[in-house]
Amino acid sequence: TGSSDPYCIVKIDDEAIIRTATVWKTLSPFWGEEYELQLQPGFHSISIYVMDEDALSRDDIIGKVCITRDMLAEHPKGYSGWMSLSEVDPDEEVQGEIHLRVQVLSSQGSRRLRCSVLEAR
Repeated sequence: TGSSDPYCIVKIDDEAIIRTATVWKTLSPFWGEEYELQLQPGFHSISIYVMDEDALSRDDIIGKVCITRDMLAEHPKGYSGWMSLSEVDPDEEVQGEIHLRVQVLSSQGSRRLRCSVLEAR
C-alpha cells in the first residue's frame, strides 16, 4: 500500500528494553518519546530496530542502528541527529533514517541512558 505501521524496539546488548508506540499508515512516523534507564557498567551497545507491525504475520524489520559504548564516549554531551538504517537481513535492501538523541548521564557512581526516539523517514 506504500505505507508501513512502524514502531521501534530499543535493545541494550540484545536485550529488548523499550518498545515505542506504533504509528499507523505512514512512512514518516513521529514518536517524540523519551526514556531514561539504568545502564550496566559493562554494556557494549544500544540497538534501535525500526519495525513494521503486521496483524496477520510476523512483524517485519525495516532496519536498525547500533550505537556502541565507544561511539557514546566520543560524544560526552550526547549524540543527536539523523542516523541511516542498516539492514538486518543481508538479502533485504534498506532505505531510511531515524532521528535520535542519546546521552549517558553519570551521577554518584551510577550511569543512566537517556534515549529519545524522535522520528524516522
